[in-house]
Amino acid sequence: MPYELSPEEARVLGALSEKDMMTPEYYPMSLNALTNACNQKTNRDPVTAFDDATVRDALHLLRDRGLAAFVSEAGSRVEKYRHKLAERFNFTRGEQAVLTVLLLRGPQTAAEIRDRGSRMAPLDDLETVMHTLERLAAREPDPLVRLLPKAPGTKEPRWAHLMCGKPVYQPQQEAQHATGAAPGLLERITQLERELAQLRAEFDALRAKVEPLL
Repeated sequence: MPYELSPEEARVLGALSEKDMMTPEYYPMSLNALTNACNQKTNRDPVTAFDDATVRDALHLLRDRGLAAFVSEAGSRVEKYRHKLAERFNFTRGEQAVLTVLLLRGPQTAAEIRDRGSRMAPLDDLETVMHTLERLAAREPDPLVRLLPKAPGTKEPRWAHLMCGKPVYQPQQEAQHATGAAPGLLERITQLERELAQLRAEFDALRAKVEPLL
C-alpha cells in the first residue's frame, strides 16, 4: 500500500473530506474547526478527544504525503487546511463519499455506507454503492478498500478502507456479540442504527444552517 496512515491522520483526512462535501461554505477549515470536526460525537467511530497539537501533527504528516494542503487566505491571519483526495485519486463524488464514511466510521456494510454516504453524494441504491466499492477495490496499482470476511452470526459482510494498511479484523469478537442475540433483534438493531444515522445527518445539516445566524 502507498499509505500507512495513523488513526489520527485517517480521522483528520476524513473530517476534512466530510466538511468539504457537506458544508463547503465553511471549507477550507481552521485548526479549531477541524479539531471540533474530528471530535464530534455524531458520525464518528470511535469518538475521539484530540487536542489541537494532535490534529496539527497529523496535518503536517498528511501534507508530506500529498494528501493535505495549508491555505493562506487574503485578509485572514488564520491558516486553514484542505484535503487533496480529489487531486490525488481523481475521485468521483460518490467514491470520495464512500471512502470518507469508511475513514470516519471504520468497517461497515454496504447498506450502512449507503445510508451514511448519501448525505454527501447521490448514493441512491445498494447497486450504486456496490459498483463504487468495487471500483475502489479494483484500483491500480493499489486498492483503497476491501471486503472483509463475513463474521459468524452476521448477515452481511463489511467493507474497510486500506488507507491505514491491512485492516485488523476480529470476527470471533463480533461473533460473541452477534450470536448472543436473536436474528430478529439484530435486524431491529440494524434498522434503528440506520434511522439514528439519518436523524443525525438531518440534525447536522440543520445545525450548519442555524449556526451562522446565532
